[in-house]
Amino acid sequence: MKKSLIGLLSLLAATLVNAQPQPPTFAEKLGFPKGKKVVIFHVDDAGMSYESNQGTIKSMEQGLANSASVMMPCGWVPQFFDYLKQHPQVDAGVHLVLTSEFKNYRWHPLVGREKGPGLYDQYGAFWPNVQQVVQHASADEVEAEIRAQIARFRSFGVEPTHIDSHMGTLFDPKFLERYIKAGITEKIPVMFPGGHATLIASDTRMTPELRQTARLIGQQLWNAGLPVIDDLHSDSYGWNLPNGTPVTDENLRKHKTEKYIELLKACQPGITFIINHATDTGNQFAQISNSGPTRKGDMLAMMDPALKAFIEKEGIILTTWRELISRRKQVK
Repeated sequence: MKKSLIGLLSLLAATLVNAQPQPPTFAEKLGFPKGKKVVIFHVDDAGMSYESNQGTIKSMEQGLANSASVMMPCGWVPQFFDYLKQHPQVDAGVHLVLTSEFKNYRWHPLVGREKGPGLYDQYGAFWPNVQQVVQHASADEVEAEIRAQIARFRSFGVEPTHIDSHMGTLFDPKFLERYIKAGITEKIPVMFPGGHATLIASDTRMTPELRQTARLIGQQLWNAGLPVIDDLHSDSYGWNLPNGTPVTDENLRKHKTEKYIELLKACQPGITFIINHATDTGNQFAQISNSGPTRKGDMLAMMDPALKAFIEKEGIILTTWRELISRRKQVK
């Protein structure tokens, strides 16, 4: 009898928990239908190389990608801004850079050694990885650099639709407050999963402490008048072909499309920001990085009619930062 009573009480408690109304997603707050999956397909690394620019443009003009962000310290930035000026409705944000990860192709801080000595490695470039940035750079130096990158973006006469973080450096607790502060004070939406954060929960950057405070940060951004995303996915870079599979365009397209469909099935209702690195790779890019196949696979998947057909069949809504900004202005 005692065990039965305990079991009944446990069942009642679980029922009451499940019966509690779930907080509305930020998609619902912005006026999207309840229960709908709302997606931004975002391309990182515009401005890094000619191939990066071409892949970004192709995936947006011929495919599903509807957002991009620009690495302001890199050499092919002016060319991408030529494109943006001719296409002013394209979503384009600042891909805030604090690392320079490739061996033979490096970029350096904009802020200068006097204001940011801890940002520089021994070769005068950014540090190669996040851990080294955390070790050597102060929060003040990082804030100065990210504001310099935002200022350079605006110097081209274009207003950024959002800010996000290259390699997730700004998700580190040492820098996160400055990242959020920059978005709020500059009045630019911030790529941060402030809602249910279901997909990003397994990311090592989302520490237990950060997961606990994610909703508080989301509310802080919302209260500042900015739109907020519910979830974030940034793992497609690691979706490599299975061992032994020939690296052909067809195999890359099929593999990446299948992975994106799996991802969309796993998405929960709300606004999900899905990051890719679409690049129209060639011999030149191979001198930069060995990541060409996965990057080209992203581009080919974005352009795959099968992915578009799946989205239409499932009733998934594609949106942009521009639409989110417009909707947020209508919400009191």
